[in-house]
Amino acid sequence: MDINELRGIHSLVIMAMFLGIIWWAYSSHRKKANDEAAHLPFDDEEMEKRTLEQEQTEKKQ
Repeated sequence: MDINELRGIHSLVIMAMFLGIIWWAYSSHRKKANDEAAHLPFDDEEMEKRTLEQEQTEKKQ
């Protein structure tokens, strides 16, 4: 076994790992987590809005 065979095996292992990660990331059991991550920027706006409302009610009291 020479260096070129090792390089070929290494390339196949890396490609298999890459395809495994892609399959895992887009699999159907990750849909809920992906949807939650997609809505994170909007959740921050809602939280900021609630915080501002709480601060305004505290100032009124």
